[in-house]
Amino acid sequence: MNGSHIGRIGFDEALSLLRDAATPVPAEAIPLAQALGGVLAEDVTAPIDLQPFDNAAMDGFAVRAADLRADGVSALRLVGEQYAGPARDLAVGPGECVRITTGAPLPAGADSVLPKEEARLADGRVIAACALTPGTHVRRRGEDVRRGEVVLHAGQVVTPVRLGMLAALGFSRVPLRRRPHVAVFSSGDELRPAGEPLRPGEIHDSNGPMLQALLAREGIQAAPQHLPDDRAAVTERLRAAARSADLVLTCGGVSAGEKDLLPAVLAQHGEVVFWKVRIKPGMPVLFGRLDGALVLGLPGNPVSVLATFLTLAQALLDALQGRSEARAAWRARLAAPVDKPHDRLEFRRGRLEVDEHGGLRVHPDPATGSHRLRAAAQANALIVLPEGPLTLEAGALVHVLPYGEFGAR
Repeated sequence: MNGSHIGRIGFDEALSLLRDAATPVPAEAIPLAQALGGVLAEDVTAPIDLQPFDNAAMDGFAVRAADLRADGVSALRLVGEQYAGPARDLAVGPGECVRITTGAPLPAGADSVLPKEEARLADGRVIAACALTPGTHVRRRGEDVRRGEVVLHAGQVVTPVRLGMLAALGFSRVPLRRRPHVAVFSSGDELRPAGEPLRPGEIHDSNGPMLQALLAREGIQAAPQHLPDDRAAVTERLRAAARSADLVLTCGGVSAGEKDLLPAVLAQHGEVVFWKVRIKPGMPVLFGRLDGALVLGLPGNPVSVLATFLTLAQALLDALQGRSEARAAWRARLAAPVDKPHDRLEFRRGRLEVDEHGGLRVHPDPATGSHRLRAAAQANALIVLPEGPLTLEAGALVHVLPYGEFGAR
């Protein structure tokens, strides 16, 4: 092998090597409607003020606060109407008011809004039975964002609310890191696509569709391909994919069996950065470079694929996009005791829920085999158990990585 990290390295070291190897992909201007989930390539500076103008925070009447008596009823002459939309050439003078709706620009001379509920009309006048201080129920220009202010930073993810802010500031296109180009392969002669009949010794490919779905959740479209148990074919297909991909993501073929071809192919034609990490499941994970692309080889058992994607592949995709925001870190209390006799860091399946006190509780799943896909489907989180043998009692606080929906018990 040609890498300097061949052997069981620690999980944190593997993460560091992944991130160090990832050069952020180029930036491009993406239409706002397609920006959700993307990573900003540069800081975003506000081109306008928010609010763009002084406007009413309530339906009512635009008034001068000085015209409202604190000790009795005030009568104001109604001189016009201003609804949300283009500003009319209106002004409020002493003893006057203008009918106004929420969001409408405040007429010249007015400094407050008298709520509709605090006023009544009588003989063409507005009768107010309360006093106001200047600025009451008014949204001031620039009170949220000032023109020229940095509102979002490079490396932040475009969430629905951030997308709304970009729209409010008038951006029709957003400078984002483009989505990484990812080639996905499932490995093994025993695999058949869902829908095809199985011969003795064959199984349906679950890893390819699962990786495709996990990538789609990251906004990345990738159609799974197949690697047969033939070294020449593996070499040809991987090198062809590497010429156009930022990342080649494989599952299967990375262990020590006679048909586990990927470590040798990567060593001969590219570079192995590391092979084998002290984690369970997923120990034989492989990482390196091939013809300008990064290659991450995940083990073949489906739970290993899930765990290594959520913990290693996702981190690599974040680094390729220059993401600066950490993924959400969750902690929950164990609903049952856990015993871990081995030394490796373990990602154990669990069912995460909100308990009757509003706290997070996770139920460890007793099925620990990395082939047990049903257990992973019934769970919704991975419980992170640190390196070294340990025993944890019910109620102990643990880190969890949610991957499915959860709610109240």
